[in-house]
Amino acid sequence: MSNREFDKPGVMVLVGPTAVGKTAAAIELADRCGGEIVSADSRYLYRGLDVGTAKPSPAERARVPHHLIDVTDPDRPWSLAEYQQAAYVVIDGILARGHQPLLVGGTGQYVRAVTDGWQPPPGADTGALRVTLEAELAAGGVEALAERLRRVDPASAAVVDLRNPRRVVRALEVALSTGQSFVAQRQKTPPLFRSVWMGLWLPRQELYSRIDARVDAMLAAGLVAEVEGLVARGYAWDLPAMSAVGYRQIGGYLRGEYGLDEAARQIKRATRQLVRRQANWFKPNDPTIHWVRSGPEAAAEMEEWLRGRCWGPFADSRRR
Repeated sequence: MSNREFDKPGVMVLVGPTAVGKTAAAIELADRCGGEIVSADSRYLYRGLDVGTAKPSPAERARVPHHLIDVTDPDRPWSLAEYQQAAYVVIDGILARGHQPLLVGGTGQYVRAVTDGWQPPPGADTGALRVTLEAELAAGGVEALAERLRRVDPASAAVVDLRNPRRVVRALEVALSTGQSFVAQRQKTPPLFRSVWMGLWLPRQELYSRIDARVDAMLAAGLVAEVEGLVARGYAWDLPAMSAVGYRQIGGYLRGEYGLDEAARQIKRATRQLVRRQANWFKPNDPTIHWVRSGPEAAAEMEEWLRGRCWGPFADSRRR
């Protein structure tokens, strides 16, 4: 790293698959260094989606400041650009207060947009092509469009959530109108901070067991009632927020398409699929990520590693 890069303020980044334990580790790490957490979870943005997203509890959020949680309603989705700009404002504020920003999440696009300075793709046709794609979506469902994306832009299909109609339509729109990959063509303007990456991992079967237990806990904690409440407030089933893992499957149960046991099975399967997609963004062999096994000592191990790098507040504590 050049001296110029080292002089930039620093942001710590903590990534990993869903259910691996990022929330607990991030809170402990932030507590150790006077940090503030910036969420990079696309589902945490929405008010009212609490149980099904495993959102940090009020007590956890009181222990350490959290940002970009509960900032919009389920019928007002944010674009990636809106999230990126909001994250930059939050990070600038944390740095101005002399605190340590800790960007935490499993939504790869959000994390990379912030750390790499992604810019919106070159202008894609948002007129007739989008109308056509949305008509195809209405007629054949998201699966047909996802298959088309796999053919015309396999690189994007590997990382885009193929169950999210909005993201599939956007990726196809850009690829078809520009002739270039939606993912590959992104322009970058590096942000005015450097970042250090850490990741939490668990053996796959252990992670799957945690996913199963968490889904059971969500159902016991009132996931069905939460979805019923969202519907009662007028939020439509086809909203991006309502198509998130957990909410989509409980929707099928509430509409009488299958029983609650089947809904639980589908949530567990969909969450495992999400884990595999997340692995495309945060690869175990990525040399820029310091991987730590999730567990009670994970935060302490990350702190020790950061001290060895003389990173920010840990560099100061090492000199005391």
